[in-house]
Amino acid sequence: MTDERLVYIVDDDEAVRDSTSMLMQSVGLAVETYPRADAFLSAYRDDVIACLVLDVRMPGMSGTELQSVLKERGIDVPIIFITGHGDVPMAVNALQAGAVDFLQKPFRQQELLDRVNAVLDEEAALRTSLADRASIQQELDSLTPREQDVMRYLMDGEANKVIAIELGISERTVEIHRARVFEKLGVRNVARLVRKVMAARQGAPE
Repeated sequence: MTDERLVYIVDDDEAVRDSTSMLMQSVGLAVETYPRADAFLSAYRDDVIACLVLDVRMPGMSGTELQSVLKERGIDVPIIFITGHGDVPMAVNALQAGAVDFLQKPFRQQELLDRVNAVLDEEAALRTSLADRASIQQELDSLTPREQDVMRYLMDGEANKVIAIELGISERTVEIHRARVFEKLGVRNVARLVRKVMAARQGAPE
């Protein structure tokens, strides 16, 4: 693992790829661009701190289909979706599936840059914390029993509504517990939550 930071840009629109690439390079970030999802999959490497800026609609494999493939392969690269107006419902579903953010076209370049930098900072911090399983366990121990209950359902992929029914509490209460779990563990989505918890469990004695 290196400290190199890399932004992958996958979009079939050459103009978007070029302008976004130049934007990232203007602040010293390394960039790799691909017009198709399959080309990205062939080139992806996991030895750098990376972020994927991904278009939702593309010929061949769509952005959301690529997200599913990455999940199936156990590839946990943070995804920022960029979408057209009609793609917003798809992007919301993508967020629920673990994407970290989405921006609607046309977006402000500074907004994208800010979000990419925030995601890369979070990824760097997460990788550092994963190396310290004792620290993760302390974070887990700080959860209340109810927060631990909610966390277990979240890790199983259950929606807030289902968790509320199973625990006999309101959906709003689930949302509050979910936010507290994320805050205490320093994560922004379920994919990161699962990653941290699994790291702690791997370090636990048999």
